[in-house]
Amino acid sequence: MGLMVADARKDCQDTIMRAIIIGAGRGRRLMPTTENAPKCFAEIRGKRILDWTVEALQAGGATEICFIGGYRIEAVQRAYPQFTFRNNADWESNNILVSLMYAEDLMDRPFLTAYSDILFTRDVVAGLVASPADIALGIDTDWREHYRPRTQHPPHDAEKVLTGNGKVKRVYRTIPYEEATGEFIGVAKFSARGGELLREHYRRRKREFWNQPYREAAQFQNAYLIHLFQDMIEQGVAFGHADTHGKYREIDTQEDLDLAQKGWAL
Repeated sequence: MGLMVADARKDCQDTIMRAIIIGAGRGRRLMPTTENAPKCFAEIRGKRILDWTVEALQAGGATEICFIGGYRIEAVQRAYPQFTFRNNADWESNNILVSLMYAEDLMDRPFLTAYSDILFTRDVVAGLVASPADIALGIDTDWREHYRPRTQHPPHDAEKVLTGNGKVKRVYRTIPYEEATGEFIGVAKFSARGGELLREHYRRRKREFWNQPYREAAQFQNAYLIHLFQDMIEQGVAFGHADTHGKYREIDTQEDLDLAQKGWAL
């Protein structure tokens, strides 16, 4: 009986899905909105970006939310006391990859990650959670249409993806516009094994490249998440994906904010 209870408890723990929202940066291109507030507090159709994010994550199964903050973290702590927090106090000198790993201690169970400046739906989250892959990326396959009106954020800056046979083959900004399957939307799922693989690769590359160039980054601490993802793919780690066809928006500039006010709908 004791073993049965223990097994049941383990099954329950395995199904708990944490979500880690990465929101340490200031978002200078969204000034003056971010002059005195974190980027995720910008409002779209009457709700903060962060509220849209939480709703999508929770509807997709997330039961615990960790927010990695830096700039104006105290505002998020006041407004969302139910969150677990990690403070990236060095947010001005590092980037999103290092920022994510401030929550490394929470990666022992299945979890989702999400950028804090994006709009996405519960459907893509549900698709990621249902993916059998240990690591799966959310991808917008309608990304070209998304970029047509964005004069301040050109397509060459998109975190473009190539897929085939149900797997991500490449995730790279330099993938030619005509060839890209879609754009990584900043939402990903990791099983417990996937989290272990992420931590292993991160620690290895951190030892090797700290204060040195890493991929396209001038220093490892300035690397993006996709830099490590591509590195892992090249090392043979399989990445699955879950697609959305246009139900995604990145809010990087004031133009993006204005476009979302007019066009965002679930």
